[in-house]
Amino acid sequence: MEYHQKYIRVSPKDLDELQHVNNVRYLEWIQDISREHWQLKASKALQKELIWVVLSHHIEYKKAAFLDEELLLTTHVARNSGVTSNRVVEIYHKERGLLVKSETAWCLLNASTKKPMRIPEAVMSLFPNAANS
Repeated sequence: MEYHQKYIRVSPKDLDELQHVNNVRYLEWIQDISREHWQLKASKALQKELIWVVLSHHIEYKKAAFLDEELLLTTHVARNSGVTSNRVVEIYHKERGLLVKSETAWCLLNASTKKPMRIPEAVMSLFPNAANS
């Protein structure tokens, strides 16, 4: 798999009334790292021609994260099929392990027409070892 990862530190704005990371914030991080991975891998031309939109998110919240903790976010494309790409994001704490696991179904759109399009080989080749069908 072609992985992308980054570290983040939990700040006060990430917390909810229970003083742990708000579930909505996890969703923002999931979308942010997914977008970053695409932007790192795809050429500027591809980024102008293609748009990714979310079809669905499945998020498992396993453990909470708290203020000032450092978290590792990892992402990879698990599989591509037709117009859909499934991306996994996992969020880890170095001592407590896996905190959050998500799988998001993304649909590829033609930027000009805003219509779904099959994922071209040029995109699939950016993420080697993803299951392609």
